[in-house]
Amino acid sequence: MARPKPEPVQVIKKRRDAALRQLVGAVPYIGFLGVTFERRGDELTGILAYDEKNIGNPLLPALHGGVTGAFLEITAITELAWSMIWERIESGGEEAERLEAGGMVSLPRTIDFTVDYLRSGLPRDAYARARITRSGRRYASVQVEGWQDNRDKPFIQATGHFMMPRFDRG
Repeated sequence: MARPKPEPVQVIKKRRDAALRQLVGAVPYIGFLGVTFERRGDELTGILAYDEKNIGNPLLPALHGGVTGAFLEITAITELAWSMIWERIESGGEEAERLEAGGMVSLPRTIDFTVDYLRSGLPRDAYARARITRSGRRYASVQVEGWQDNRDKPFIQATGHFMMPRFDRG
């Protein structure tokens, strides 16, 4: 029996980008804050574009702590959801087409989220990456780090625990 011909890389990239757009677009608050995601393979980087409305203390000026905390929580949840759908996106076929068309899975729900404010966020773009430290059927733990000009100098970090949505494989 002949092996199926591999899909062109452009088709796979298009499917990945469409699924990420659907995932991020499903939460209006993400768009309100101006958060976007840059994808390199299976790695996501959250980007909080500078916007005057996100300034909390105009005298410094500094980014609002609630905005930066929410940015890290959004990054953690998006990373978890992305990890849940990654294999289905990569496999192609009917399931991947459904995801690309907007049939997304339920998002993980926050159990707790602890934020460490290391220094003031400057009035400029911010970036974040999340790392899943434990992921099971019911529960996941994620660490997130946010930086601005230099990734080695984070201005905020967080740890979160999430209830995973039920996911039946068929």
